[in-house]
Amino acid sequence: MTQKISILNAPCHPHPYPYYASLRAGPALVFDAELKCWIASRAAVVEQVLESPACTVRPVAEPVPRNIVSGPAGEIFSHLIRMNEGPKHALPRQVIQGSLSKPDLSGIAAYTQQHATQLASKYDVNTGNGLTQYLLSLPVHVMGSVLGFEEDALPALANWMADFVRCLSPLSTTEQIATAHMAAKALQNSFRQLLQDSQAKPHGFLAGLQNEAELCGWQHVDGILSNLIGLLSQTYEATAGLAGNSLVALQTHSTLLQDLRAETAALPQKLSQFVAEVARYDASVQNTRRFVNQHCEIAGQSLQAGDVIVVLLAAANRDAAANVDPDILQLNRPDRKVFTFGHGRHACPGQDIAERITATCLSHLLSAPTFDFAALRWTYRASLNGRIPVFTHNRQNKENT
Repeated sequence: MTQKISILNAPCHPHPYPYYASLRAGPALVFDAELKCWIASRAAVVEQVLESPACTVRPVAEPVPRNIVSGPAGEIFSHLIRMNEGPKHALPRQVIQGSLSKPDLSGIAAYTQQHATQLASKYDVNTGNGLTQYLLSLPVHVMGSVLGFEEDALPALANWMADFVRCLSPLSTTEQIATAHMAAKALQNSFRQLLQDSQAKPHGFLAGLQNEAELCGWQHVDGILSNLIGLLSQTYEATAGLAGNSLVALQTHSTLLQDLRAETAALPQKLSQFVAEVARYDASVQNTRRFVNQHCEIAGQSLQAGDVIVVLLAAANRDAAANVDPDILQLNRPDRKVFTFGHGRHACPGQDIAERITATCLSHLLSAPTFDFAALRWTYRASLNGRIPVFTHNRQNKENT
């Protein structure tokens, strides 16, 4: 029996976009009595919610999720600028966003090419598990290098991050949360040492960030290292999802795959356009939530403090009011509107980084003579908001079909 699609399982559904279209065709803001939340699916309404000062990323009474509040993972969460509001976090937001506003994309591409080659020798990308692990590990290795970690520290960093991010989901088990706390402690220790070591690298990313923090008067070491861990956690799943969804798009658009493989000098530019479009077309972050902290009006509806809004970023991406012919994957799309990385005061400052890592990763796989896009098979990792393919790419499976 086919499972009924809803906002809870749409991110993992093979084809959620007709469902999102049906929501956009309904009321501008609709209340789901069963789930006890409002649903925003149209681009204009999504923008209104994300811009409203009355709609915050956490409930006022629960700034840190209760299931992690008493451990190291909760301590990290309490400092994250993307999960907090108010004057206390204004200065940290200025420092972090300023440091990421002009990333060295050529350096990021070089690190990605280096680690893509190294990890390809560790993981067999022609198997499902190998490819999935490869895509999850690559962003952490790249950003770990950008931040200044030594080469031999990167595998442990990737393992800790894999354990840490599991506590950020409402689906986390008690065992996963306990493991996440241990990983969070290890991450805190490693980042604290990294911040100390960064003084010996005056031209590195961390030294620049600490100089910016000192100039702005932000001298909270725990806040700095927590947001660096947060940056790595955002990179971990969102970039892996973007890369995975890009592979899915290439497998399902064979003509486009052939065109890209035929490109030479123009390939980097084409891949950059392609990844930016996939971020819109098949978002790795499908939704987010906002919590109403005071009476407000959204899309003509009167909302009260305590109301919850599920903001369907992936649905807004495919709103014809925001993007013409939204269900078509179009490389040279004019005035592309993408909500995947957020909007307004909590927009992710690492969008350019994620897209550059993904484009360089795809370039590496396109040039690999043994990588077979036609053999790709996939499901999606269980998640309430992330769309991350779990691959079963296997040559033998293809030969037997």
